[in-house]
Amino acid sequence: MKKYALVTGGSRGIGAAIASQLAADGYHVIINYRSNAEAAKETLQAIEAAGGEGELLPFDVTEEHTVDEALEQWEERHPDEYISVLVNNAGVRSDNLMVFMETEQWNRVMGASLNGFFFVTRRLLKNMITHRNGRIVNIASLSGLKGLPGQSNYSAAKAAMIGAMKALAQEVALRKVTVNAVAPGFIHSDMTKDLNEAELKKTVPMHRFGEPQEVADLVSFLVSPKASYITGQTISINGGLY
Repeated sequence: MKKYALVTGGSRGIGAAIASQLAADGYHVIINYRSNAEAAKETLQAIEAAGGEGELLPFDVTEEHTVDEALEQWEERHPDEYISVLVNNAGVRSDNLMVFMETEQWNRVMGASLNGFFFVTRRLLKNMITHRNGRIVNIASLSGLKGLPGQSNYSAAKAAMIGAMKALAQEVALRKVTVNAVAPGFIHSDMTKDLNEAELKKTVPMHRFGEPQEVADLVSFLVSPKASYITGQTISINGGLY
């Protein structure tokens, strides 16, 4: 039976690396994106060129009805199959000191990471529970663990995602569905390209930024049978930065 994995925000950066790795692991990868169709197509083409399988599924994770509609249509096209792996990777940054932060900045960041996690996960949980098989991995952040100045919105969203993950893991453990979080530190991606890498890497014990593939390798392990007894955990991948 074909195995399906959905990666939200899978068109580029960490999401694209995760999608490519899961395809290499034998999953038919569903690449979700909101607006960057060109990048999503490039990621899918790279997967197919490497011998993997995938498809594109555009929707905005922040819009409940859009999420439900897109996933319902997918399920109608695949009546005998289900998505057994979900990677909640979609997220945005909109940094500002709280005293200057606009309400729209707060809502947009919370919507992408936290509401997106809720809408997509809730929609796919039933089938995982029914089949007694599922892996959910949430891409959190160092920001959600230690807090970073200028990121009160992003820190709040990722910390809340971690809290929800811990609760959900307990709800579905008996149904053989695992729920974990991965908390990257500074990783080369579109999310970090505006940061001062030369200065920030001095704060990292390994004195370098991580690569998207290193995060993808960790996700690959967490969705594998080798990680069947790991749930409710947040695993940092940050070069030793705390």
